[in-house]
Amino acid sequence: MVTGIAERVRSQSIARSLADLVGLLIAVILLYQVYLFAWVLWYSVFNPGGSAYMREQASQLAAQDPPVSIQYEWTPYEAISPNLKKAVIAAEDARFTEHGGVEWEAIRKAWRYNERQEEAGHTRRRGGSTLTQQLAKNLFLSADRSYIRKGQELIITYMIEAIMSKQRILELYLNVVEYGTGIFGAQAAARHYFKVDAAHLSASQAARLAAILPNPRVYGKNMQSRYVLSRGRTISARMRSAVLPE
Repeated sequence: MVTGIAERVRSQSIARSLADLVGLLIAVILLYQVYLFAWVLWYSVFNPGGSAYMREQASQLAAQDPPVSIQYEWTPYEAISPNLKKAVIAAEDARFTEHGGVEWEAIRKAWRYNERQEEAGHTRRRGGSTLTQQLAKNLFLSADRSYIRKGQELIITYMIEAIMSKQRILELYLNVVEYGTGIFGAQAAARHYFKVDAAHLSASQAARLAAILPNPRVYGKNMQSRYVLSRGRTISARMRSAVLPE
């Protein structure tokens, strides 16, 4: 009988310890979400000096021989050509002004496409992320691919959409997205590729910048390549129907 009581006490102690551990883990996760939400609030008003992805790239590029410096300069929304705004929306997120941050149907289509590509042994992949999702990833997360990271990306996406206007989301995106090796933001991209300020990008130039976004470190090496020019023409045609946030 004494042995049975001891076993029950031991079992209850283990169960209580596990419950305490689970409770602590949940508390840590919730505190982390509060921390991220505070940063979302901050970025809704104040401009970032960089992003998590930018810092990750800066560390890797600095370790190269010779080292590569990050090119980045914050540019206000008004100082970015409407051509680039329309080009990015046309290329990356045609329903940007309409959705609530996530396009589930686009994610499902990308998932099915990537599965077929993998089964066929092809390496090309398609993303279903909206501009807001891309911003969430660039600002706060790494480039690693995992279900946990994707889940966190979705949470941050909904935080951003709940707090920020579409115009602010687009402004942040245009300023932190990568346009080539070490090249971040509209101003750095405009200066690097076309020797003009972001405000003076033509429709053709803007379309080509948008064309390289899926893989900027590869496509940005040759802005006159067949892919960039062809994709640029497609984006130029779509720009006519692109809707900018008010």
